[in-house]
Amino acid sequence: MPELPEVEVCRLGISPHILDQQVTDVIVRNARLRWPIPDEVKLLVGHKVQAVDRRSKYLLIRFETGTLVLHLGMSGTIRVIRADTPVAKHDHFDLVFGHNSALRLNDPRRFGAVLWLDQHQDDLGLLSKLGPEPLSDDFAHGYLYSKAKNRKVAIKTLLMNNQIVVGVGNIYANEALFQAGILPTTPANTLSEQRLDKLTDIIKEVLKAAIKQGGTTLKDFTQADGRPGYFAQSLFVYGRAGEPCLQCSSELLEVRQGNRSSVYCPSCQKD
Repeated sequence: MPELPEVEVCRLGISPHILDQQVTDVIVRNARLRWPIPDEVKLLVGHKVQAVDRRSKYLLIRFETGTLVLHLGMSGTIRVIRADTPVAKHDHFDLVFGHNSALRLNDPRRFGAVLWLDQHQDDLGLLSKLGPEPLSDDFAHGYLYSKAKNRKVAIKTLLMNNQIVVGVGNIYANEALFQAGILPTTPANTLSEQRLDKLTDIIKEVLKAAIKQGGTTLKDFTQADGRPGYFAQSLFVYGRAGEPCLQCSSELLEVRQGNRSSVYCPSCQKD
């Protein structure tokens, strides 16, 4: 599943090609995604894209009358292509623009979403219950401590709770905890405010580095084979169970937490 950096790079990649462009057609080939694509999306014809934003892993394409919400689910990709590009299998949705281009969603597993927020109102409650963005000023020193001090849940589980903070998915939670020297199984309420403030800073650094690397390694979003999924990056622990730690050469270990893999170094991460 694409995580926050991948979705942010996707936003940065498509924005220059669709911003201020007028929609000339909306094509729904298969409305049966995670939620049915609403008929209201057809009313976008004749309207211009005013902004392209992101909230957590949701892409928000703003129009005067409301917001088109896109989610890539587990296998979805979005690219900007010529409108007359032959349709491939799993090409479920096109937003067509006047300069013979289209924003096309391909989603083999159909866990993604195309939704409409009329007058920008989040009646579905998809966004209103989300915690702060990890790269925003709302995710600052003292915040994690205020959420962790009364919770016995493992710190990695806390980080992956979207009501606490959004977008710190499995890959980046593993990486941030390694760099902070904290075991993923450590009860959140046993960590000091100082250590949690350090973890806050590291989360921001890890995500910024991933976004920066993604911007230089992904294919152009205007290419027909552009794939805004995971991009190649150097990881300290994620996916490396059984391999030597890059800092101390100890064997990296793996535990399961909430059906997710947590990889850690028993020497570098002690509590």
